[in-house]
Amino acid sequence: EQALINYQAKPISQKRIYAVLLPLIKVKNDWHVLYEVRSEQVPQPGDVSFPGGAVEANESLVQAAIRETTEELNISENQIQILGEIDYIVNAQATIYCFVGRLLIDDYQQITPNEEVAKIFSISLKDLINHPPRYYQLASEIVPNEDFPFNKIRNGKQYRFSQRSNAIPFYDLTDETIWGMTAQFTHRFTQIITQNKNNNVE
Repeated sequence: EQALINYQAKPISQKRIYAVLLPLIKVKNDWHVLYEVRSEQVPQPGDVSFPGGAVEANESLVQAAIRETTEELNISENQIQILGEIDYIVNAQATIYCFVGRLLIDDYQQITPNEEVAKIFSISLKDLINHPPRYYQLASEIVPNEDFPFNKIRNGKQYRFSQRSNAIPFYDLTDETIWGMTAQFTHRFTQIITQNKNNNVE
């Protein structure tokens, strides 16, 4: 009882918790989403991503998203206006939370990101709404180690292990490939705001 009374439940085998910021900027009279291209000095170089990273001890999720954004884009906290949080992603390795925030910057092209970011670019929210991503299926299968104890399982190697098939989104709006979790967060955000707009009209 003592072990459970204050225990905080979490996904089994989860290794890390991350938080990212989906940055919105005003370009002339249109809203845009700002993206980063990861530099060669970080994991997954060349991937398009949002600013973000691991949540540190004694740090809230939104604090982590803000801190990582200030570090990667070299801006101050008072240049970030948090608008809210959208759905998050859970997998075997991590949980990734996503916040939406407005960057209070007149010209995003004047941003000089740190060494983790190769470059930044933006896409209009209107284009992202009007041209949703295409989802591709990617199947994966379990390949057990040679010492896996099949003899302890009924049907042994013929046991019906779960086969995973992931639907992975890709946007075709720019020369930079927006895909995976960044595309998932982008698509979910556009769905949320368009659903809200439609509900308000009704």
